[in-house]
Amino acid sequence: MTMPEKKAKPFYFKQFTIHQDRCTMKVGTDGVLLGAWADTESTAHILDVGTGSGLIAIMLAQRAAQANIHAVEVDQTAAGQARENMEASPWAGRLQVFNMAIQDYARSASTHYDLIVSNPPFFSGGTFSHNQDRNSVRHTVKLPHGDLLSAVRSLLSPQGRFCLVLPYIEGLRFQELSQDYHLNCTRVTEVMPTKDKPVERLLMQFERQAKTVERGSLVIQHKKRNAWTEEYIKLAGEFYLKM
Repeated sequence: MTMPEKKAKPFYFKQFTIHQDRCTMKVGTDGVLLGAWADTESTAHILDVGTGSGLIAIMLAQRAAQANIHAVEVDQTAAGQARENMEASPWAGRLQVFNMAIQDYARSASTHYDLIVSNPPFFSGGTFSHNQDRNSVRHTVKLPHGDLLSAVRSLLSPQGRFCLVLPYIEGLRFQELSQDYHLNCTRVTEVMPTKDKPVERLLMQFERQAKTVERGSLVIQHKKRNAWTEEYIKLAGEFYLKM
Protein backbone atom coordinates (compact mmCIF):
# COMPACT_ATOMS: atom_id res chain seq x y z
CA MET A 1 0.00 0.00 0.00
CA THR A 2 1.43 3.36 -0.99
CA MET A 3 1.10 6.37 1.27
CA PRO A 4 -0.75 9.38 -0.19
CA GLU A 5 1.51 12.22 -1.22
CA LYS A 6 1.70 14.94 1.41
CA LYS A 7 0.04 18.16 0.25
CA ALA A 8 2.45 21.08 0.02
CA LYS A 9 1.57 23.82 2.48
CA PRO A 10 1.20 27.45 1.42
CA PHE A 11 4.28 29.64 1.84
CA TYR A 12 3.49 32.88 3.64
CA PHE A 13 5.41 36.03 2.81
CA LYS A 14 4.95 39.44 4.44
CA GLN A 15 2.62 40.82 1.77
CA PHE A 16 1.40 37.76 -0.15
CA THR A 17 0.91 33.99 0.02
CA ILE A 18 2.06 31.34 -2.43
CA HIS A 19 -0.15 28.27 -2.71
CA GLN A 20 1.96 25.52 -4.24
CA ASP A 21 0.11 22.22 -3.94
CA ARG A 22 -0.44 22.07 -7.72
CA CYS A 23 3.07 23.15 -8.75
CA THR A 24 5.99 20.79 -9.25
CA MET A 25 8.68 23.17 -8.04
CA LYS A 26 8.00 24.62 -4.60
CA VAL A 27 9.11 27.93 -3.10
CA GLY A 28 12.88 27.80 -2.67
CA THR A 29 15.89 30.00 -2.10
CA ASP A 30 16.70 30.26 -5.83
CA GLY A 31 13.41 31.91 -6.67
CA VAL A 32 13.54 34.29 -3.72
CA LEU A 33 17.13 35.23 -4.57
CA LEU A 34 16.27 36.07 -8.16
CA GLY A 35 13.09 37.95 -7.31
CA ALA A 36 14.96 40.10 -4.80
CA TRP A 37 18.19 40.53 -6.82
CA ALA A 38 16.96 41.42 -10.33
CA ASP A 39 17.38 45.10 -11.15
CA THR A 40 13.89 46.63 -11.46
CA GLU A 41 15.01 50.22 -12.07
CA SER A 42 13.11 51.96 -14.90
CA THR A 43 11.04 48.91 -15.78
CA ALA A 44 7.60 49.35 -17.31
CA HIS A 45 7.24 45.82 -18.72
CA ILE A 46 8.60 42.67 -17.03
CA LEU A 47 8.44 39.03 -18.15
CA ASP A 48 8.91 35.94 -15.95
CA VAL A 49 9.74 32.83 -18.01
CA GLY A 50 8.58 29.57 -16.43
CA THR A 51 6.76 31.23 -13.56
CA GLY A 52 5.65 28.04 -11.79
CA SER A 53 3.68 29.20 -8.74
CA GLY A 54 4.08 32.84 -9.76
CA LEU A 55 6.50 33.61 -6.93
CA ILE A 56 9.09 35.67 -8.82
CA ALA A 57 6.50 37.58 -10.83
CA ILE A 58 4.66 38.55 -7.63
CA MET A 59 7.90 39.58 -5.91
CA LEU A 60 8.70 41.83 -8.86
CA ALA A 61 5.21 43.34 -8.72
CA GLN A 62 5.91 44.24 -5.09
CA ARG A 63 9.28 45.80 -5.95
CA ALA A 64 8.44 47.59 -9.22
CA ALA A 65 5.40 49.68 -8.36
CA GLN A 66 4.78 50.98 -11.91
CA ALA A 67 5.53 47.83 -13.92
CA ASN A 68 3.15 45.47 -15.67
CA ILE A 69 4.34 41.89 -15.22
CA HIS A 70 3.64 39.08 -17.67
CA ALA A 71 4.44 35.47 -16.83
CA VAL A 72 4.72 32.44 -19.09
CA GLU A 73 4.15 28.87 -17.85
CA VAL A 74 3.87 25.84 -20.14
CA ASP A 75 2.24 23.56 -17.53
CA GLN A 76 -1.52 24.16 -17.45
CA THR A 77 -2.01 23.19 -13.79
CA ALA A 78 0.86 25.34 -12.57
CA ALA A 79 -0.32 28.25 -14.72
CA GLY A 80 -3.73 28.00 -13.09
CA GLN A 81 -2.27 28.11 -9.62
CA ALA A 82 0.03 30.99 -10.54
CA ARG A 83 -3.01 32.90 -11.77
CA GLU A 84 -4.82 32.27 -8.48
CA ASN A 85 -1.78 33.41 -6.47
CA MET A 86 -1.52 36.55 -8.58
CA GLU A 87 -5.22 37.37 -8.26
CA ALA A 88 -5.00 37.02 -4.48
CA SER A 89 -1.97 39.34 -4.25
CA PRO A 90 -2.17 43.11 -3.70
CA TRP A 91 -0.94 43.69 -7.27
CA ALA A 92 -3.45 41.57 -9.22
CA GLY A 93 -4.16 44.38 -11.69
CA ARG A 94 -0.55 44.39 -12.93
CA LEU A 95 -0.01 40.63 -13.20
CA GLN A 96 -0.96 38.30 -16.06
CA VAL A 97 0.01 34.70 -16.82
CA PHE A 98 0.05 33.00 -20.24
CA ASN A 99 -0.23 29.20 -20.41
CA MET A 100 2.15 28.49 -23.29
CA ALA A 101 5.74 27.63 -24.10
CA ILE A 102 8.16 30.55 -24.22
CA GLN A 103 9.18 29.44 -27.72
CA ASP A 104 5.59 30.04 -28.90
CA TYR A 105 5.17 33.19 -26.83
CA ALA A 106 8.28 34.75 -28.35
CA ARG A 107 6.83 34.23 -31.84
CA SER A 108 3.47 35.80 -31.00
CA ALA A 109 4.13 38.54 -28.41
CA SER A 110 4.24 42.19 -29.47
CA THR A 111 5.61 43.53 -26.16
CA HIS A 112 9.31 44.20 -25.64
CA TYR A 113 10.43 43.88 -22.04
CA ASP A 114 12.70 46.07 -19.93
CA LEU A 115 13.38 43.11 -17.63
CA ILE A 116 13.12 39.38 -18.31
CA VAL A 117 13.73 36.90 -15.48
CA SER A 118 13.89 33.12 -15.32
CA ASN A 119 14.67 30.39 -12.82
CA PRO A 120 15.14 27.87 -15.64
CA PRO A 121 15.67 24.11 -15.87
CA PHE A 122 19.34 23.31 -15.54
CA PHE A 123 20.22 19.62 -15.90
CA SER A 124 21.37 19.10 -19.47
CA GLY A 125 22.00 15.37 -19.02
CA GLY A 126 22.29 12.64 -16.44
CA THR A 127 19.85 10.11 -15.03
CA PHE A 128 16.15 10.91 -15.05
CA SER A 129 14.25 10.65 -11.77
CA HIS A 130 11.11 8.64 -11.06
CA ASN A 131 9.22 11.87 -10.37
CA GLN A 132 8.43 12.79 -13.97
CA ASP A 133 6.97 16.23 -13.20
CA ARG A 134 9.98 17.40 -11.23
CA ASN A 135 12.20 15.77 -13.80
CA SER A 136 10.57 17.74 -16.63
CA VAL A 137 11.08 21.00 -14.79
CA ARG A 138 14.70 20.44 -13.87
CA HIS A 139 16.00 18.89 -17.09
CA THR A 140 16.45 21.08 -20.14
CA VAL A 141 14.26 18.88 -22.31
CA LYS A 142 11.28 21.21 -22.71
CA LEU A 143 13.35 24.39 -22.51
CA PRO A 144 16.87 24.07 -23.92
CA HIS A 145 18.97 27.04 -22.88
CA GLY A 146 19.49 27.97 -26.52
CA ASP A 147 15.71 28.30 -26.92
CA LEU A 148 15.55 30.47 -23.80
CA LEU A 149 18.31 32.76 -25.09
CA SER A 150 16.68 32.97 -28.51
CA ALA A 151 13.36 33.99 -26.94
CA VAL A 152 15.07 36.56 -24.72
CA ARG A 153 16.91 38.02 -27.68
CA SER A 154 13.58 38.42 -29.49
CA LEU A 155 11.63 39.88 -26.55
CA LEU A 156 14.19 42.11 -24.80
CA SER A 157 13.98 45.88 -25.32
CA PRO A 158 17.13 47.64 -26.62
CA GLN A 159 18.22 48.68 -23.12
CA GLY A 160 16.59 45.73 -21.35
CA ARG A 161 18.10 43.32 -18.84
CA PHE A 162 17.78 39.53 -18.60
CA CYS A 163 18.38 38.02 -15.14
CA LEU A 164 18.47 34.38 -14.10
CA VAL A 165 19.85 32.01 -11.46
CA LEU A 166 21.68 28.76 -12.17
CA PRO A 167 24.00 26.34 -10.35
CA TYR A 168 27.66 27.36 -10.65
CA ILE A 169 28.83 25.10 -13.49
CA GLU A 170 25.62 25.48 -15.49
CA GLY A 171 25.90 29.23 -15.00
CA LEU A 172 29.40 29.31 -16.49
CA ARG A 173 28.19 27.28 -19.46
CA PHE A 174 25.24 29.61 -19.90
CA GLN A 175 27.58 32.63 -20.03
CA GLU A 176 29.53 30.97 -22.83
CA LEU A 177 26.36 30.05 -24.73
CA SER A 178 24.94 33.57 -24.40
CA GLN A 179 27.69 34.94 -26.63
CA ASP A 180 26.25 32.97 -29.56
CA TYR A 181 23.02 34.95 -29.11
CA HIS A 182 24.75 38.34 -28.83
CA LEU A 183 23.83 38.76 -25.18
CA ASN A 184 26.55 39.96 -22.83
CA CYS A 185 26.93 39.14 -19.15
CA THR A 186 27.10 42.47 -17.29
CA ARG A 187 26.55 41.49 -13.65
CA VAL A 188 27.30 38.34 -11.62
CA THR A 189 26.78 37.54 -7.95
CA GLU A 190 28.31 34.32 -6.60
CA VAL A 191 26.06 32.76 -3.94
CA MET A 192 27.43 30.61 -1.10
CA PRO A 193 25.24 28.84 1.48
CA THR A 194 27.77 29.62 4.25
CA LYS A 195 31.11 31.42 4.29
CA ASP A 196 33.15 28.20 4.34
CA LYS A 197 31.24 26.49 1.51
CA PRO A 198 32.03 26.78 -2.22
CA VAL A 199 29.94 28.85 -4.61
CA GLU A 200 26.69 27.00 -5.36
CA ARG A 201 24.68 29.45 -7.45
CA LEU A 202 25.27 32.28 -9.90
CA LEU A 203 22.89 35.21 -10.20
CA MET A 204 23.52 36.65 -13.66
CA GLN A 205 22.40 39.65 -15.68
CA PHE A 206 22.69 39.91 -19.48
CA GLU A 207 22.26 42.88 -21.82
CA ARG A 208 22.60 43.55 -25.53
CA GLN A 209 25.50 45.98 -25.01
CA ALA A 210 28.84 44.74 -23.73
CA LYS A 211 29.96 46.37 -20.47
CA THR A 212 32.47 45.81 -17.72
CA VAL A 213 31.07 42.97 -15.63
CA GLU A 214 29.93 43.99 -12.15
CA ARG A 215 30.97 41.18 -9.79
CA GLY A 216 29.86 40.45 -6.25
CA SER A 217 29.25 37.67 -3.75
CA LEU A 218 26.56 36.75 -1.25
CA VAL A 219 26.64 34.44 1.77
CA ILE A 220 23.15 33.33 2.79
CA GLN A 221 23.58 32.23 6.39
CA HIS A 222 26.00 31.59 9.21
CA LYS A 223 26.67 27.98 10.27
CA LYS A 224 23.56 27.87 12.46
CA ARG A 225 20.36 27.15 10.54
CA ASN A 226 18.26 30.26 9.77
CA ALA A 227 21.01 32.50 11.15
CA TRP A 228 20.82 34.79 8.13
CA THR A 229 23.68 37.08 7.21
CA GLU A 230 23.11 40.83 7.21
CA GLU A 231 23.58 40.94 3.43
CA TYR A 232 20.88 38.32 2.86
CA ILE A 233 18.51 40.09 5.25
CA LYS A 234 19.13 43.32 3.35
CA LEU A 235 18.33 41.56 0.06
CA ALA A 236 15.30 39.45 1.04
CA GLY A 237 14.09 40.88 4.36
CA GLU A 238 11.14 42.71 2.82
CA PHE A 239 9.68 39.37 1.73
CA TYR A 240 10.26 36.65 4.31
CA LEU A 241 7.67 36.59 7.08
CA LYS A 242 10.18 35.58 9.76
CA MET A 243 13.23 37.67 8.89
